[in-house]
Amino acid sequence: MEAKSEKIISEVGKVILGKEEIIRKVLVAILSKGHILLDDVPGTGKTTMAVAFSKALGVDYGRIQFTPDVVPSDIVGFSVYNKETGTFEYKKGAVMTNLLLADEINRTSSKTQSALLEVMEERQVTVDGNTYKMPEPFIVMATQNPVGSAGTQLLPHAQLDRFMLRLHVGYPDFESQVNILKDRQDNNPLDNVNNVVCSEIIRQMQCEAEKVYIADEILEYVTHLAEGTRKHQLVTLGVSPRGALAVCRMAKSYAYIMGRDYVKPEDIAEVFTDVCNHRIILAPKAKITDTTEETVLSEVMETVEKPDRI
Repeated sequence: MEAKSEKIISEVGKVILGKEEIIRKVLVAILSKGHILLDDVPGTGKTTMAVAFSKALGVDYGRIQFTPDVVPSDIVGFSVYNKETGTFEYKKGAVMTNLLLADEINRTSSKTQSALLEVMEERQVTVDGNTYKMPEPFIVMATQNPVGSAGTQLLPHAQLDRFMLRLHVGYPDFESQVNILKDRQDNNPLDNVNNVVCSEIIRQMQCEAEKVYIADEILEYVTHLAEGTRKHQLVTLGVSPRGALAVCRMAKSYAYIMGRDYVKPEDIAEVFTDVCNHRIILAPKAKITDTTEETVLSEVMETVEKPDRI
């Protein structure tokens, strides 16, 4: 399936210029059945990326714009009484789709944000005691603006932990910026994104990625990395067991799209920072030295020895 992966990356790359590595990691998260948090300033292509992926993957797409007045029922749905049948009927919420774009997720209330917790973890929603399964595949791609922007607030740590990885898209380089301006003079590049797979093929690719072999030495390596974050002097809360599992799942999918059926230590190093940068909480003294989560994770990777023979 390496060829299909490259086709997907190529199609999304038609509209997200100069960000092939970001696109690749989003695809890896999708194959890992994980959710993606795109954390960056407005206007860097976060929403466009979600739309481009939905078109390239050939899956149903839904979007909800989070604002302070969005309520949980807008997300998970609600029950309406039907006079003719004398029963309550379930009206689907925005989550009943394959790829949900949760736009500016940190602009709404904590109560509304928490409505996504069950659906992101269990892939089901419960309304009035009735449980409804999500379609497969089901991926949440959320965007958030930096905390401090008008109307934003921190996501609860429990919800952050549900995201497979957090990515910073960043500004394009000079050449890519020029090409973006050229491409959008008289048409919309999204119209040129072709559907190269379908939901059935995505499910097949997810199953194949799960079967990628990961040796005990690699599992021990991941455990040492997780413990390294927990023991770091500038970390209050280190990587949880859920986070360590996410690293393994991402590494297996990364190896898969690289055409291998086994995980190498380099695969772990490739995904570790993006999977864990939102799962650790820094100590207050880290702010004094302008230490970031990425800096701490890089230090941990430098201090933990990689397995020699895999």
